[in-house]
Amino acid sequence: MNKFQLEQNKAFKLANDLKQGGKARIGQAGAEKADRREQRKLDQTKGLVPFACKLDEKLVKQLKERAEGNEGGMTEVLAELLVKAGLER
Repeated sequence: MNKFQLEQNKAFKLANDLKQGGKARIGQAGAEKADRREQRKLDQTKGLVPFACKLDEKLVKQLKERAEGNEGGMTEVLAELLVKAGLER
């Protein structure tokens, strides 16, 4: 590779990092990824599965307010509400 190609690769990497969340690979960005991986493994051992859906903005605001006062966060609040609605764990 010549110098131009090396610089071009650096530019592509930087552009990709910015697209992925605005953070370049400096310092804590690598540590955050490791923490996410560890958390994902812990969730999998608990039998938790990621589940995405679209909700009304007002409902999300109410859920966030409830989750602030709950130790388990959003996941626990949603689980409690689903159990109360008649769905079982």
